[in-house]
Amino acid sequence: MSTHDGEVNVSKRAASVESFKVMDVLQRANELQAMGHEVLHCEVGQPETGAPKNVAQAAVDALNEPRVMGYTDAFGLLPLRTKIAEYYKKKYNVEDLSERRIVVTTGSSGGFLLAFTACFDPGDTIAIASSGYPCYRNILSALGCHLANVPINEEFKLTANELREEIARRREANVTPLKGLILSSPSNPTGAMLTPEELKELCLLCENEGIQFLSDEIYHGISYGKQEATALTYSPKAMVINSFSKYYSMSGWRLGWLVIPEGLIDPINSLQQNMFINAPTISQTAALKCWEDDTIEELEKHVEKYRASRKIIQEELMKIKELDPKNIAPADGGFYVYIDLGEENVAKRFGSVAMCKALLEEEHVAFTPGNDFEDPNGNLGDRRFRISYAGGIKTAQSAMERFHRFWPSWVERVQKAKI
Repeated sequence: MSTHDGEVNVSKRAASVESFKVMDVLQRANELQAMGHEVLHCEVGQPETGAPKNVAQAAVDALNEPRVMGYTDAFGLLPLRTKIAEYYKKKYNVEDLSERRIVVTTGSSGGFLLAFTACFDPGDTIAIASSGYPCYRNILSALGCHLANVPINEEFKLTANELREEIARRREANVTPLKGLILSSPSNPTGAMLTPEELKELCLLCENEGIQFLSDEIYHGISYGKQEATALTYSPKAMVINSFSKYYSMSGWRLGWLVIPEGLIDPINSLQQNMFINAPTISQTAALKCWEDDTIEELEKHVEKYRASRKIIQEELMKIKELDPKNIAPADGGFYVYIDLGEENVAKRFGSVAMCKALLEEEHVAFTPGNDFEDPNGNLGDRRFRISYAGGIKTAQSAMERFHRFWPSWVERVQKAKI
């Protein structure tokens, strides 16, 4: 783009990056709210609760101390990294995890950027699930990487079986082999969770094929009966990404962590020093209180609220006869329900994008259309949508009441469009 007449040059990289659609939905929802409408926020994965009381008080206490809230080591406060290592030993029985392998990051987003730049070069091909977190796709594309969208199975999962098929397909077609895989379990948007055996098989396959596995575990702690497992149990080469935003309810504090292989300590240290220097010191200081008994008790009450909201949404969706139960993802963990409308409930110009827009404008309920999460080369993005139930039980109840009120008119619009 020309810089004449006041125009600013925009890089090809920046121009090629798609917006994070859920934030676009949030922006319009906030506009409607500012106009005086009661908007029900079921679009973003942001807990209704703030940081735990002990954590918030620790931040206040730290700011009232006479010390300077200055830089920390690039990898973060050592006491915090020690507590993270202890967490893996206590919860997952991961022994001898050195604090040297733990990097405190500026949210999981900062962790993604460190991980991607440390592990991959422009032109490398990275596997992602066909239904997955959009920022994987957007950040990797901005860094010049190519993407292999691996179709999820009928259980809404990407397992070793699906990855093995993609590896074989690429070999047969004589195309570039996979350099990496990033995958979340529990998944955003589907909520599907790999079993420990499925995760183990995936780790071993990646090791055998020379594929760097990045295991996104930011929804650990929020699950509903199925056993959680970490990739650290099965592979010393896997990298784990986690965050204080979800289970710990600290989304605005911009704090996360990586657990990295020994061979990446020096490269990631250099990248962190240059890109971020360190994660916010006040957030790190407060997060030291995250594993106290009172804090965990408070956080577990949050999970029970998520469980209740999840039940409401699942039960209300089952009452809609036009929706096939097989088209509703299992929601094993996290705080999302992901729904496929099916071909019969969409028409040209009347897909999930239009449905979510109409629902927001008419009923002031914010859901996120599937085009934020789906392979852009497929047609499922305009058939699927996500409901977040992080906003509380009352929000979930009211949102589903309004959705039920809206649904018959949507079906009618679709039927007329098909005539």
